[in-house]
Amino acid sequence: MDRYLTVAEVTDSARRLVSRFPGASRLRRIGTSRAGRPILMLSLGHGPHHILVVAGAHPDEPVSGVSALALAERVALGDAPSTVTDLSAVTWDIILCIDPDGATLSTYGVSAYGTNDATAPHTLKDYFGSAFRPMAAEQPEWAPIIGQSLPESRALFGVIDELRPILQCSLHSVDAGGSWVQLTRDLPELTVPFHASAKEHAIPLQHGSYDALYWENPAAGIYVLPPEDSTDRLAAGSENIGRSTWCAPAGYGGVTAIIEVPLWATDLAENSSPHPSALAALHDLTALVLDGGRQVTAVLDKARDFLPPARTSPLRRVLEWMTADLYDVVAASWTPLTHQAAAATHPDDPNRLTTAQVTALDVVARRQPLRAAGLLLRLLKTADDPAAPRLHRELNALFTTWCTDFERDLRLRRVPIAKQVEHQTRTITAAAESALTTAS
Repeated sequence: MDRYLTVAEVTDSARRLVSRFPGASRLRRIGTSRAGRPILMLSLGHGPHHILVVAGAHPDEPVSGVSALALAERVALGDAPSTVTDLSAVTWDIILCIDPDGATLSTYGVSAYGTNDATAPHTLKDYFGSAFRPMAAEQPEWAPIIGQSLPESRALFGVIDELRPILQCSLHSVDAGGSWVQLTRDLPELTVPFHASAKEHAIPLQHGSYDALYWENPAAGIYVLPPEDSTDRLAAGSENIGRSTWCAPAGYGGVTAIIEVPLWATDLAENSSPHPSALAALHDLTALVLDGGRQVTAVLDKARDFLPPARTSPLRRVLEWMTADLYDVVAASWTPLTHQAAAATHPDDPNRLTTAQVTALDVVARRQPLRAAGLLLRLLKTADDPAAPRLHRELNALFTTWCTDFERDLRLRRVPIAKQVEHQTRTITAAAESALTTAS
C-alpha cells in the first residue's frame, strides 16, 4: 500500500472485517467527538487479557489507521500463531480514531493533487501543506495534562476503566527522524524484536528523542518514563503527565507503549558519535525556531483582519497558540542541554551531546515554523481579500525554501507506507507478547 486512509475508509474496512469474522469481532461506539462524530472501537477475541490500541491520536500522523487495520487482519486470521493471536486468552480492542474531528482537517493529497484521495504526500512540502495538528488543549491524549476535559479523552479514560488493559499501544508517527518507543514501564523483552524489525525495514532507531529528552533510556530507541516524583520528564509542559491517558492503565497494573515510526527517515537519527560542535548547533537551532516563528507571525499579523476568527477556525486557533509562546517554550526547553554542551569541553566527556540528539532537536526546530506556515498558507489560499495572494506568494517562498533545506540538510528519505505499517504492527505484537509474559 502506498497511501494513507481516511477515517471513513478505516471504518468501512473494520465493518467488512466484522462481517467476515462475526463470532470473533464486533464494532461499537465508545463515545462522541466535540463535533458529534462517532468514536468507534473494533474488538477481536474474548480472552481475559485486554490489549488496547489507540489510532488517530494526532491527525498529522497518518499511518496509525492503516496499522490498526493491518493488526486487526493479522489477529483475526491468526497469522503467526502465538499468545497474542490466541483469542481465547486475549481480547484486542482497537480504537479506530480517537480524534475524528482533527482527522477531517488533515487533507493529504488535496494541496498537491487537487483531490481528497488521501494519497501519501511525496515531499515535505506536500505534507506540511496539508497536515493539521491541533493545539495541545484539543489533543485527546494531551489535554488532560493541562487540565482540559474533552469528550474524546473521557471516552478513552472510560474504556481504560472498563477494560483494565494490560497494555495500551498509542500509535504515532514522526515527520522526520527514526523510530522509537516510549513506555510508562520497562518491557525488557520488547527491545530485541523492535530492533530486529527496524533493521529489516531499513528504519533507523532514534538515539535521542525530543519527546523523551530526559526519560530513562535502557536501550537504543526505547525510553521509559521516570518515577512520578521526578521533574525530568519531557521537553516542556509535562509536569502533570500522570493525568494523561498514557498513564491511566498503570492504575490497573497495565503499561502503555507509544510507538513512533518516521514518514521520512534520516540515518543521522542513530549516529551516536559526539557532535563536533553541539553548543554552536544548539544556538543555531534556537535561532532557527525563533526566527522562523517570527517570520510566519509577521505574515499572520498582516492577514489577521481578514482571516476567519480563532473561535470558528481550528487552523487559526493553532496559529495563535503557536504565536503566543510555543516557539519560545520549545527553544527554552533546550536550555539544560545548552548548559550540558557548554560544560562538556573535554573530547572524551561522556556528557557530550551526540549527533543523533542534536539531529532530533534540528527536526523540531524546522518543524514548528513549517507547521505554522502550512496552516497559514491554507487560510490565505481561501481568503477573500486583495492582499491574500501577495501574502501567500511571500510565505510560500519561505515555506518552499525551508522544506528544501530540511530534506537536503538532514538527507531525508521517504519510508514506504508498507514498511511503516509492518514495523509498527510488529512492534505492537512484540509489546503485547512482553506484557502478557509479565501479566502471567
